[in-house]
Amino acid sequence: MTATRTAPRQCPVCGDQLLLTRLSCGNCSTELSGRFESCEFCALTAEDRSMLKVFLASRGNMKDLERHLGVSYPTARARFDGLLQKLGIDRPSAPAPNVEMLESLARGEIDVDEALKRLGGAS
Repeated sequence: MTATRTAPRQCPVCGDQLLLTRLSCGNCSTELSGRFESCEFCALTAEDRSMLKVFLASRGNMKDLERHLGVSYPTARARFDGLLQKLGIDRPSAPAPNVEMLESLARGEIDVDEALKRLGGAS
């Protein structure tokens, strides 16, 4: 059996996106040609697909992803952001101040009193 490879996504000549135009059956050798929709997830590495599966199975819990990867929260977040970038999903350049503060609270870097103070509430 022939090893399965990841198809290139860009033309090596001009750099434009390649189109999926041919499919074949490994069992009976039937072939289809035409223009087919390509799978954006198929271009991900096996490691990227594994990380995405863990993230989805944990319903978006970054702490579970952190444990699965065996890395710190910032490293897990950076890897996930890299995955989003590969998929062409833009993330705002800088999260809103309250989001950063809530993430700091979730990581235990600040306590509730400090969070309330930063939000302008009473401590």
